[in-house]
Amino acid sequence: MEIIKVNPDTGNLPPTVATIGFFDGVHRGHQYLIRNMVEEARLSHMVSTVITFDRHPRQVLQSDYQPRLLTPLDSKLLLLSKTGCDQAAVLPFTREMAALSAHDFMRRVLVDKLNVRKLIIGYDNRFGHDRTEGFDDYVRYGREMGMEVIRNRAFAIEGAHVSSSMIRSLLEEGRVDMAHRCLGYPYTLSGKVVGGYRNGRKLGFPTANIDVAGTCQLIPEAGVYAVRVRLEHSVAQLPGMMNIGVRPTFGGQAQTLEVHIFDFEDNLYGRQVMVSFVQRIRSERKFDNLLQLTEQLKADRAKAAELLGLKEL
Repeated sequence: MEIIKVNPDTGNLPPTVATIGFFDGVHRGHQYLIRNMVEEARLSHMVSTVITFDRHPRQVLQSDYQPRLLTPLDSKLLLLSKTGCDQAAVLPFTREMAALSAHDFMRRVLVDKLNVRKLIIGYDNRFGHDRTEGFDDYVRYGREMGMEVIRNRAFAIEGAHVSSSMIRSLLEEGRVDMAHRCLGYPYTLSGKVVGGYRNGRKLGFPTANIDVAGTCQLIPEAGVYAVRVRLEHSVAQLPGMMNIGVRPTFGGQAQTLEVHIFDFEDNLYGRQVMVSFVQRIRSERKFDNLLQLTEQLKADRAKAAELLGLKEL
């Protein structure tokens, strides 16, 4: 997949069939839309293009907005590269772009810069200033510009339309297994291993403390999870368990993300890791003493091993 970073000089591109959206998570609903777009491009003998943005529009329109992303831009582009589309066009979202009407956006960006001849949009997608115009308007504008605009059907699981906001709600409830079904892959946090409190090591459960602050990713509900961990420059999926919470037994107040990789002793400080969630085991709670906590951690490890398909550790 070719990545086009749209700039003032972008132009002279081949005719394309395109779809547009923020595509946070590139979930199964997005995948369904993109598959249909790719098939339409193949039948039309044109290039297939996914058009997305370099940042969440609200980050530009609201200076204090902190997005809770399912996928940072690099992860999103990697997922898009697996959909079969020919190219991804990344638009720099600015206040000037936000001020464009749907008509002007279609003319100046979709037609003049990206040469879109067919636009396939999600069933509920709206664009343009204040998103006041709708599908019928897009069809009419497209007809004026020589662009066919097609609405895609919704993708549903058990009668519920799959959306990024729906998946965020599932993660906020700790339902990472259901989020996996909707995404089509396990929800994954990326971050760097930083220094921690070393309490886990004293209990026989050494942990890596993960810093995800720079990614703006959504952190699932507090609790203990069965996870798989991938280290940078490696394809191996290492089994483990993660605790998200404030460490109440130790009087903690700040949220931490600590992952214990089974039967692993190497030093991870400063390394980038990717933690994929399999299932939530329990909520976080305060224990009366360290012996109770240690016994619970042993039970958590056994449950995580079962969920990960391992023999009991």
